[in-house]
Amino acid sequence: MKVLVTGASGQLGKDVVKVFQEHGHDVLGYDREQLDITDLQQTAKIVGQYQPDAVVHCAAYTAVDAAETDVDGAYQVNAAGTRNMALAAEKVGAKLVYISTDYVFDGTAKQPYHEYDNTNPQSIYGKSKRAGEVLTQTLSSRYFIVRTSWVYGLHGNNFVKTMLKLGQEKPLLQVVNDQKGSPTYTVDLARFLAELIQTEKYGIYHASNSGSCTWYEFTQAILQDAAEILDAKITAKLEPCSTEQFPRPAARPRNSVMEHIAIRTNGLNDLRDWRKGLRDFIQNYCSQS
Repeated sequence: MKVLVTGASGQLGKDVVKVFQEHGHDVLGYDREQLDITDLQQTAKIVGQYQPDAVVHCAAYTAVDAAETDVDGAYQVNAAGTRNMALAAEKVGAKLVYISTDYVFDGTAKQPYHEYDNTNPQSIYGKSKRAGEVLTQTLSSRYFIVRTSWVYGLHGNNFVKTMLKLGQEKPLLQVVNDQKGSPTYTVDLARFLAELIQTEKYGIYHASNSGSCTWYEFTQAILQDAAEILDAKITAKLEPCSTEQFPRPAARPRNSVMEHIAIRTNGLNDLRDWRKGLRDFIQNYCSQS
């Protein structure tokens, strides 16, 4: 299968390219320097020349706090850019995978969110990503919208790498214990996408590593695994704190745990438990360091 990947130099995009190549696909990856998704003409030209069977659209504006003041920038990439990819993919008859986020929900639910629960984004980032979902549904006839959460991987900056560093440098770490979600290892998500793309089971999917935790519990696991696997000298004492103690420009969902009903009902392989994904990441991170 010929697959075009946007955001190919990003955290998820790099693993998507690698995993899809391992699955035997002909993969063409573009980063923002090579493909400006906000340019409709350029997007249509590149997709038209390559004639992919599928487009995995990882490129996004992901600076959650910056988006609160850079509203136009967020919508230009996440809404208009996604519209451009949807139009270009549709024109050549390609399947479209749009990577979305738990931020399309307001986080007030007591239970995990289902794929077709009402969305109610509270941040500009969440609203712009939801706009991308709507445009994908409107303009593509062969789409997969894949919502994920708390993503980390070997490439780029992320929460796990930050905590590994701070855990060995700081005497005290205070981490939010009243926001709950599911950490997602990019390799596991990429493997799921590789399975999904082979099907015609279109629609909305929730795809994160299984199970859930708070950011505090996530940090506990990171530092524990670092001490065991990396033999790291953890100096930091870990303390739970509240969201109110660390105010941020953009609202964070208190509950962003997502139910994987679409994965189960479509007979696909669910992502493994988040603890197993984390241990694998730390082992791989160790071998790269």
